[in-house]
Amino acid sequence: MAVETTYTSLREGLSSYLDQVSDDREVVFVRRRGARDVAMVAAEELEGLLETAYLLRSPKNVERLMSALAASQKGKRRAESLDSLRLSVGLDKAPAASKRS
Repeated sequence: MAVETTYTSLREGLSSYLDQVSDDREVVFVRRRGARDVAMVAAEELEGLLETAYLLRSPKNVERLMSALAASQKGKRRAESLDSLRLSVGLDKAPAASKRS
């Protein structure tokens, strides 16, 4: 559940609010008189949200992700290792066969 506070209260208990955001993954909304409100979120949470937004920007990518999710939920996909996934999308090259002299 999100926490709400005022700028004055935030200033007085900043360390406590920061701990709450980072340790408990709470979102803290700061209500400011005469200025726009802001929200504090844990950096890792923000990174995840930004990555999700990036992945969902392309309708083609959304379609691919949703198709993969549906297939996975129906049991049509098996788990793959990170190495095999990287290889399948061209991020890594297959290990070269060792040469014998």
